Amino acid sequence: MGNPEIHQHRHTVGQAERMRLKPHLPACLWFTGLSGSGKSTLANAVEQCLNRDYRAHTYLLDGDAIRMGLNSDLGFSLPDRAENIRRLGEVARLFMDAGLIVLTAFISPLREDRARARQIVNTGRFIEIHVDCPLEVCEQRDPKGLYRKARRGDLAEFTGISSPYEPPLGAELTLHTDREAPEDCTRQVIQYLIKEGILTDAAS
Repeated sequence: MGNPEIHQHRHTVGQAERMRLKPHLPACLWFTGLSGSGKSTLANAVEQCLNRDYRAHTYLLDGDAIRMGLNSDLGFSLPDRAENIRRLGEVARLFMDAGLIVLTAFISPLREDRARARQIVNTGRFIEIHVDCPLEVCEQRDPKGLYRKARRGDLAEFTGISSPYEPPLGAELTLHTDREAPEDCTRQVIQYLIKEGILTDAAS
């Protein structure tokens, strides 16, 4: 049962009113992939393009920043990872209610957790983007030295080494960052948003 002290109030200004102020539809771009696959790099590039060329109102939720603040009480066990993604889904839902295009860059390793985020957002504009990069390439990049630590046993439950990553089975987009340039991947995301009617074709 719910808490009887909590009451749902209908806001006078709703999503429809907020959407009228923006030149695009709200959406959630959920970038998922291994550490080092290029999620944050692509999410940043897409956000820059959306702001610069389409005057889109956006917000980027990055995994490292969120874990330093909102989710600083969570670790990296599978239950904590599930709660991390649940909270992020709720935050994304609020940003979309505000009419924004919200971009998320998280490993989000389990299909079940990503499906739960999609359900929380509860819209046809949840766009799962698989940043697909082979593990060996991610290890070669290793920008934070995390794979080396994981291989030495200094990091427990590290995705791809000692903790599973479940690739999406039906992602809206799959980007191959081991063989596609960042600008090409960015273009694919923008073209998808135009095709789905989230952006207008003509940048202004």
